[in-house]
Amino acid sequence: MSPGNGRRVAVVAGCRTPFCKSGTALKDARAVDLARYAARELLERANLDGAEVDEVIFGQVVPSALVPNVAREVSLLPQFPKETPAFSLNRACASAGQAITSAQDQIALGHANVILAGGVESLSDIPILASRRLADILIEASKAKTLSQRLGVFSRIRPRDLIPVSPAIAEPSTGESMGQSAEKMAKENHIGRDAQDRWALRSHQYAAKGTADGRLTAEIAPWFPARGDAPVVTQDNGIRTDTSLEQMAKLKPVFDRRYGSVTAANSSPLTDGASAVLLMGEDAARTLGYEPLAFIRSYAVAAVDPGWQLLQAPVWAVPKALERAGIAWQDLGLIEVHEAFAAQVLSNFTGWAEKGWEIDEDRINVMGGSIAIGHPFGATGGRMVTTLANEMRRRDVQLGLISICAQGGMAFAMVLERR
Repeated sequence: MSPGNGRRVAVVAGCRTPFCKSGTALKDARAVDLARYAARELLERANLDGAEVDEVIFGQVVPSALVPNVAREVSLLPQFPKETPAFSLNRACASAGQAITSAQDQIALGHANVILAGGVESLSDIPILASRRLADILIEASKAKTLSQRLGVFSRIRPRDLIPVSPAIAEPSTGESMGQSAEKMAKENHIGRDAQDRWALRSHQYAAKGTADGRLTAEIAPWFPARGDAPVVTQDNGIRTDTSLEQMAKLKPVFDRRYGSVTAANSSPLTDGASAVLLMGEDAARTLGYEPLAFIRSYAVAAVDPGWQLLQAPVWAVPKALERAGIAWQDLGLIEVHEAFAAQVLSNFTGWAEKGWEIDEDRINVMGGSIAIGHPFGATGGRMVTTLANEMRRRDVQLGLISICAQGGMAFAMVLERR
């Protein structure tokens, strides 16, 4: 089943920066720097003239107040004509996936032939806000007509007003953090601590293997830090090759210290990074001389009440994407499931198993997932599309699936096909 007006849309190439724990190797880079780096490297690797790109679309969850439209800054790279339009979007953890399917829609409709889409997040460079009272005082002071009036306004500032406010990784509608929601899912779906730790260990082991054999590092553009004495970053720095179940078991729960099971070890870390994917109409790819890695066959989104099981919406998004693709779960040769928390992954498995689907782990996250590799909110979808498309080609798999849970009780799913 082809989307839109029948034009098939190809995933031609993809690459990303290393994904690094926030506050580490990429802490001095702004999000816009990471996004531009990934896009520039993708054009170089694909040997594509930027003038062929009709639009740039990027996802970002926590944008800078100074760079509110990061996609436009990417499209202003010297490699692109200044007339290349661009826009940024936010579908939480599925933002890069949404950027890719927004590109797919434009190409399928005939509005574009080539689009560069991706996502970025720098959780080392999040905006720090002033308190509301301090902001009101500063605005009032800016309108004062005399110095004495301005000083009078400033005199109302109290020490508590100077406490900065940073964005919280919590649901505005419920006040619950993502981790608290994962704890709720673990309890309600009877997901034990041992099962969570085992899945997390698997993520690290498989990601370490994918790094050692070069499959993951082939997708990474080495990062050259601004400081000359800093080492070049060639791989994701959250992958633990030395961890074990015994070490994981020593960690205390973070969100429910007495009865909880969600720990730092079985959760994805706060991460910096960017990803970029090159999409073309099938005819444009042929004309420009590119062999597609895969084609987008379908996609779907879904949402649940955030006050219920916040990260369980993939149980509805995936069946919708499969139905739109005209295929069944058992037809899938490879599956990439975003790992916000091991409790969430195993809860999604439980929901799918209740539909009668067999959960064959040999097909799922065969090079690890976000627990090990990291999760820059806006960029993860681009990583997953690139990794899945490349691995489908290596294994000559016909059909593959991406499943992403997202803040707000949302989910995103996409089906890729090879031929």
